[in-house]
Amino acid sequence: MSVSTRIIRALLLAAAAAALAAAAYQLREKHEEASLAVQNIHDQLDALDPVTRAAVIARLTSEEVKKVRDHHQ
Repeated sequence: MSVSTRIIRALLLAAAAAALAAAAYQLREKHEEASLAVQNIHDQLDALDPVTRAAVIARLTSEEVKKVRDHHQ
């Protein structure tokens, strides 16, 4: 194997490592955003009175069941 081939392989390996590091960083950022969004939703639900909270959860559940049924048809 010539020196130039080794250099090219090393550069490709370094580029792949950099791409993986960038992807991992973006994934971590998206995970943090999702966690904050979920916490925000939980906080909003916790702020509701029990009857309103139950109604909201029932409606959301009903909508999701409908989506699943429509998707399987």
